[in-house]
Amino acid sequence: MADQQTSLDRKPDPSAERQTRILNAAERCFVRSGFHRTTMQDVAAEAGMSPGNLYRYFGSKDAVVLALAERDRARIGEDFAALSRPGELLPSLRSIAHKHFAEEPRERAVLCLEIWAEATRNRSFAAMSEAFDRDICERMCALFRQAQADGAIAPEVDLEALASLIVTIANGLFVRRAVDATLDAERGVSSLMAVIESAFAGKINLTRT
Repeated sequence: MADQQTSLDRKPDPSAERQTRILNAAERCFVRSGFHRTTMQDVAAEAGMSPGNLYRYFGSKDAVVLALAERDRARIGEDFAALSRPGELLPSLRSIAHKHFAEEPRERAVLCLEIWAEATRNRSFAAMSEAFDRDICERMCALFRQAQADGAIAPEVDLEALASLIVTIANGLFVRRAVDATLDAERGVSSLMAVIESAFAGKINLTRT
């Protein structure tokens, strides 16, 4: 009862709320105007605060983008944390794919493309993108190892190669969705899942060397 009362009495963190407001504003600005054309003053105006107040939370546009990437990594981490039962792995992967490629707004894909484009010129962005993909691959490999031990993935499948293939296709879907407003996202999800199911069964040459 005491713990419940403490939880009810806990007030929202105003600093965290302001950071969330800034990140949401930055997303809208980057999607609307692109990374280079967006200024910190633009982000401040979009967030409804002064530039000086904005700089109290983020010292640069790069810092804002890094925080956006960390927020996305945390969201995806929560999705993968829910995948604990190998028998439900394929349906759960389909649910995650549908969420990120069909349910999420297309603007999220546009933002990813903006960040990847900047990563070709900005080493800190490149390192961030590499770390993001590596984290996703490691999470998938951990799940796939358990699934393989339980017989849900063919024993000859190289799990690191499988995770890399999935990330590559997923990134391609993000690019397609960003540049093609008419893309059939549902069909893209179905194609991705067909590849994953075939790979699980050992029908794609992802064998260990």
